[in-house]
This record gives sequence, C-alpha cells and structure tokens, in this order.
Amino acid sequence: MRILFAAGGTGGHINPAIAIAKKFREHTPDCEILFIGTKRGLESKLVPREGFDIKYIETAGFKRKITFENVIVAQKALKSMFDAKKIIKDFKPDIVIGCGGYVSGPVVAEASIKKIPTLIHEQNAFPGVTNKMLAGKADTVCISFEEAAKYFKKAKNIVYTGNPVRSSLFTVSRQAGRLSLGIDDRPFLVAVGGSLGAGTINSEMLKFIKQIPSDIQLLLATGAREYDEIISEAGVLPQNVKIEPYIYNMDEVLAAADLVVSRSGAITLTELCATGTPAVLIPSPNVAENHQEINARTFEARGAAVVICEREIEENTLFNKISELIYDREKLKTMAEAAKEMAKPDALDLIYDECVKLISK
Repeated sequence: MRILFAAGGTGGHINPAIAIAKKFREHTPDCEILFIGTKRGLESKLVPREGFDIKYIETAGFKRKITFENVIVAQKALKSMFDAKKIIKDFKPDIVIGCGGYVSGPVVAEASIKKIPTLIHEQNAFPGVTNKMLAGKADTVCISFEEAAKYFKKAKNIVYTGNPVRSSLFTVSRQAGRLSLGIDDRPFLVAVGGSLGAGTINSEMLKFIKQIPSDIQLLLATGAREYDEIISEAGVLPQNVKIEPYIYNMDEVLAAADLVVSRSGAITLTELCATGTPAVLIPSPNVAENHQEINARTFEARGAAVVICEREIEENTLFNKISELIYDREKLKTMAEAAKEMAKPDALDLIYDECVKLISK
C-alpha cells in the first residue's frame, strides 16, 4: 500500500497529516508513505523528524490585488503541476491525502485527473482557499467543524470527523509530562503562538518575564521567525523561565501545563481538548472571516477558556489575567473538565476508516 500526503506551511496543516500517516504505519507497518511539501514550510523540519520521506515542489499563493508577483506565482504553479505529476507517476499511490496549504492544490488535482482516490481534510470552521477549490475534485472531504459543510457545496462526500491529533495527547498523564520535562510542583505556564509564532503573545510574555513571580515556571515558544529577537530582548533569563523556538513534544508539555496562553487555531484547540488544559486564548486578528475569535468564543462559552482579543490588551491585562487564574485551582479544574468534554478522540479513527474505504473501492 502506498499513501501520498500533501500538506504544507504551518503546523496546523502538517501535524494532522503526520497523525494520519502514523495511523497507517500503526495498522500497516509495511506501507509506503511519502509526503510532498515545500522547502520553506515547516514540513521540511517536522516530516523528516517523524521518520517520513518527503519530496519538495515549489508553489505559492496568488495575491488578491494585481501585481507582477502573480506572474511569478503563476510560473511556480505551472511548474508545481509538472513536478506533482512526476512524483505521482513514480510513486504510484493508492490514495492521495491533502491536509491543506498551497502545496495540496496541484497534488490532489493531479491525482483526481489520474482517477487516484483522493481525500482532503479541513481543519477550520472557515475552510482555506485551496481546500475550497479542491472540494469538487476530491472523493471525500473530511471536516472538523460541522459549520464548514456549507462551504463545500460541490463536494461529492462530506464526513464530519473532527481534527486528528497524535494519540499520545489523549493518554499522556500530567505526572509523566512533568517528569519528562523536569517540572516541579510549582504552577507551570506555557505560552505559544502557533507553529509560526505570534508577535503579540511574544511581546506580552516578554513583559510578563520581567515581573514573573519565582513560584511560576514558564515555557515560551516564540516561533522560529522571532526566536533570536526575543532571546536578545529577554536578556539573562530567570531560572524558572525557558524560551524555545518550537515545541516538538506538545503532548507532554500540554499535559504538564496548568495554564496555556495561545492563539486559537483549530489544531491548537483540539490539542487543548485532548489534554484537558485550561487556556487564555488571544485569537489572531489576521485570519479569514475572523475564524480564530469565533473558535475561541466557542471555548469560552463552554467554560474551557478565557478570551482576550488583541484590541483589548493594555499594559497589565495579560499579567493580571494569568495571575488571577494560575493560583485558582478550582477554576482551573473546572476549565480542564470543560475542555475534556469537547474532545473528539475518535477523529483519527474516522479519517483512517474513510481512507480505507476509498482504497478498497
């Protein structure tokens, strides 16, 4: 059995693909798995790290306004179609799975032309442009929010599965996570802005570090783009503060955390549900249809998170909210239980079953 994945750009696209790939490897150890991505995306680091092969094509998205840059993008798009065609011809996949990002477009489209079974997975309530374009070509569209179905009117088959995340997120314990990280009994705060980082969260956490109490342990993941700058601005760190560009062992980190400060992308929220971790959510304002704030408000309404929009942040807004929550054990327990209730632990199984159906046809 040969499975070809196309996913690129951010961890929100790549990590679901990796989770599905691991599911295939678990059930069929001798299956052949190949990823297609871009060299500039996080897939170039995350996919090899998980032991999967990857081939690269060059692609990019069109600008909405008329610009010469779109001519270059069009040239890349044409070349990406030829490159995808060659990889598919050589690999001969039994199924092609697209998990978002511009790279999914030429790969899934070419597979559809060749009558190879195709499945795409959409992580967000408001679908990305690539998946909306592919909906009529793919054999199956898996969605993570029921609200997304209305955007896929041309889809042949829509299945509500939820977001797939690594299975260890549902099984790792707080004790095991803390032991692995070397975290003691003091409150543990994690701040992360998604796979690419978030400037607002980074700058606010720099302020927090300058006045952090000694009884709070902090792990800040800045994203690779701002890591060097944040490290430079932070100066000599207190012993209870650690700054990293990226968190690879998110299962252990979230299980160990008492509170998380983060954006509200779909995969981040799914991971918080899986581990039952309370959160202060700061939605990105720079996303289509403001879907991060919509996601965050859903969590807030369920009691699983507190939402602070960027427009509401003043000098000590975040510091005060963290200080209020992290010592309130009963409040954190209630939030954790609410997050757990929102978890969909069978998402990965549902997607895998849909893939098997397509391969078996």
